Amino acid sequence: MPAISQPHHRRRRTYAVLAAAAGLATAGALLAALPAGAAQDSKGAGHGLPGRYQDVQLLSFNDLHGNLEPPAGSSGRVTEVHEDGTTQNIDAGGVEYLATHLRDARAGNKYSITAAGGDMVGASPLISGLFHDEPTIEALNKLDLDVTSVGNHEFDEGARELARLQNGGCHPTDGCYTDKKFKGADFPYLAANVLDEKTGKPILKPYWVWKKNGVKVGFVGVTLEDTPGVVSAEGVKGLKFKDEVETINKYAKVLQKQGVKSIVALIHEGGAPASTAYNYDCDSPGAGDGISGPIVDIAKNITPSVDALVTGHTHAAYACTINDPSGKPRMVTSAASFGRLYTDTTLTYDRWTGDIARTAVKSANHVVTRDVPKATDMTELISKWNTLAAPIGNRAIGHISADIGNSGTESPLGDLIADAQLAYGKELDPETDLALMNPGGIRAGLTYAAKGSEGDGVVTYAEGFTVQPFANTVNLQDFTGTQLIQVLKEQVSGTNAASPKVLQISSGLTYTLDMTKTGADRVVTDSILLGGTAIDPAATYRVATNSFLAGGGDGFPTLGQGTNDLVGADDLTALDQYLTANSSAANPIAPPKADRITIVS
Repeated sequence: MPAISQPHHRRRRTYAVLAAAAGLATAGALLAALPAGAAQDSKGAGHGLPGRYQDVQLLSFNDLHGNLEPPAGSSGRVTEVHEDGTTQNIDAGGVEYLATHLRDARAGNKYSITAAGGDMVGASPLISGLFHDEPTIEALNKLDLDVTSVGNHEFDEGARELARLQNGGCHPTDGCYTDKKFKGADFPYLAANVLDEKTGKPILKPYWVWKKNGVKVGFVGVTLEDTPGVVSAEGVKGLKFKDEVETINKYAKVLQKQGVKSIVALIHEGGAPASTAYNYDCDSPGAGDGISGPIVDIAKNITPSVDALVTGHTHAAYACTINDPSGKPRMVTSAASFGRLYTDTTLTYDRWTGDIARTAVKSANHVVTRDVPKATDMTELISKWNTLAAPIGNRAIGHISADIGNSGTESPLGDLIADAQLAYGKELDPETDLALMNPGGIRAGLTYAAKGSEGDGVVTYAEGFTVQPFANTVNLQDFTGTQLIQVLKEQVSGTNAASPKVLQISSGLTYTLDMTKTGADRVVTDSILLGGTAIDPAATYRVATNSFLAGGGDGFPTLGQGTNDLVGADDLTALDQYLTANSSAANPIAPPKADRITIVS
């Protein structure tokens, strides 16, 4: 199942605008003064009764991906831009610190809700992923998370496993990991647009209502409609994913009929701000001008009865205003990923109308710095699960001479993993010709500096697990030369035309990618060589991929048409065996040159 470290956008249908002149507005519109009389009403007019206006604190985050411990390297930093234009990198993340920050933020706020935008689990480090993310659910319970939407990664192990995370019970294969039965999530997972194909009904709750002293705030949760395109076929088997906007609008009406007029949408789909700085003003020069991507179209078309949007999926940080269909500004937020940020949004609830006074909505992202005391209950939780994981995670599986990164169109680590899968494929079938790896399935790079006591240059099983946590199998399939050429063209055409997904390729396969052209023409057909020889359209080639790609995932339908299938062990096993066989302390592996694809730009 793929990782989503970069935006995975699809071509979205254009919705009919529900009202004319739905242009973007300025952020200042949301920071205007409250309606006349709000100040005295908010104090209960001196009679001990609730005032008209009540501020409700909404704390939110998204895309935690089981990162209980502080993420390493760039995954554990955020960029801050200063008034003079200079930037600063800040170490951030780790649930010991996230818990402290959230608890401090709640202090003095009697009306406080904590919500999340999906991908709480999946693609997780070993401490969580090894135990099917039970540790992360335990941590979220301790964080007092109130509600979350599902994300695409909640379906990595299928709907049944998601139901177990919600409802509890020991894993059907691996059983119980401790002497206590796993109790499941204390908070509801919302999946309004994920339907059972047989019943046509949502597989989990579509919405949830928070209530306190007469204040009611409804939440509708959805994941991206294109989840089947970024999750293995097995993970979404028997499920149907509906349009986000239509679904949210549907359940907003349901909530209104129940008397709930204050509504927040939790959407696991997002955007791309023009800056990576967490505090970038994406409403400058005009409201929403600094953000692009699917969430912009979604926000413009969700019914005005929804008061705020908590989003995710793209791992970006933003707090923007985008006009709703009536032309009224509405807050849209995302708190990056891995628990490095949290968003603090103030929703001013009008007791007279039961709705949010949107002119008073304000929101900002805050860094989960590591200069605060650690939450002791989280430290104990991490220690417990690390003790269980240590015998497996600390095992050395290889040695490297320098960092092997996973960034770039073709990455050194992508080449290494493709080579590992080719070597493993040849063990299964000596006729295996090449291997292809999806870049989104590579969750992190390998770092030379030791993370623990293993020593510099040592790659542990835990580090390998962080790189490839999905337990995809290595699959062998036969393709014609014509099909193989088509696969390479699908990297930059079809659903991947706007946002190319360039496969990582094994040694011996070379070609030119001309980015000055458009669509499939970007792949220069005559340049495609295997072992220095042109691909023969009529010949048959034995190709190793992971099970996600073999199912046609990531917009590669041709990879789902292979024949003569042979399924091997999981992809981490292939990497483990390759590093063990090809490296030692005296002869470590050097980073591949990443020169198999010639890029013209």
